[in-house]
Amino acid sequence: MIGRPLAKTSRLALAAGAALVAAIALACGPDTYEIPIETPIQPKLDVSAFQRVLVAGFVAGGNEDIDANQETVRLLRSQLRTKSSLRVIDADILPLVEVAQDQTAGSAAATDEAAGTHDRAAAAPKPAPPASAGSAADKSAQGLALAKNIKDEKDLEPYERLFANTAYWKRIGEEFQNPLIVTGTVLFANRSTSGIVQRDQEVMDPYGRRRVVPVRTYMERKGFLLRPKFVFIDGRTGATMYSESYREEVLYNAQQNTPALSSYFELMDRLVPNFLSALSSQKIKGTRVLLK
Repeated sequence: MIGRPLAKTSRLALAAGAALVAAIALACGPDTYEIPIETPIQPKLDVSAFQRVLVAGFVAGGNEDIDANQETVRLLRSQLRTKSSLRVIDADILPLVEVAQDQTAGSAAATDEAAGTHDRAAAAPKPAPPASAGSAADKSAQGLALAKNIKDEKDLEPYERLFANTAYWKRIGEEFQNPLIVTGTVLFANRSTSGIVQRDQEVMDPYGRRRVVPVRTYMERKGFLLRPKFVFIDGRTGATMYSESYREEVLYNAQQNTPALSSYFELMDRLVPNFLSALSSQKIKGTRVLLK
């Protein structure tokens, strides 16, 4: 007769204790803490045969407010000095647009000379071709034509021949004691677009509480496009070892006035870790959130 009231009292005490613990846990909330982590990335190239690196220059175009060739060389040399074991060579930046145009002019002249020699060697006279057809030399020159003012990706394509000229790059390598050569193309151009954009907007519900809801609106935006291609050349042979292209863009409200140079560095900040990962092992830093 006495045991039942005691048991009932004990159960009530346990229930009250559990409720108190739950209330305290809810009031304090879950404790969390962040743990920094580093993820290693293996290099894409074996550069153990090189002690020096030459960031030679880039075929660059697009926006005329900045010199993308000069800015890219300066940035990559600075990054390599602090984050690579290779010794960075300080040398004049190569004007590769002019170099490519000079090589094209030389090829066209050689083609014209070869065509003239062939014509003089012909034994019998032949009827002249129609004026609309043009000579083989003219067609060859048209195929080799390079845009003097690079405005878009299409203008860059003919310049790709420069990186296949092993004799030229071997000569550059011999001049600087056979380093690893970094070159390529850089297009930094204005970008504009318009359309439906989804953005988060804070609103008040009927009870006075703040909520964030997605809102779709038509918006005109402008910004910049960055499309670099990094080409790694063996200075001992002039041959291309590896190449990789990237494409990034940043867009702002049409009313926002952002300097071109600021946007260039913003976009390059996204790409530099990928560039460095081709030459040396890198570590990506991050955090993990754990519950106590």
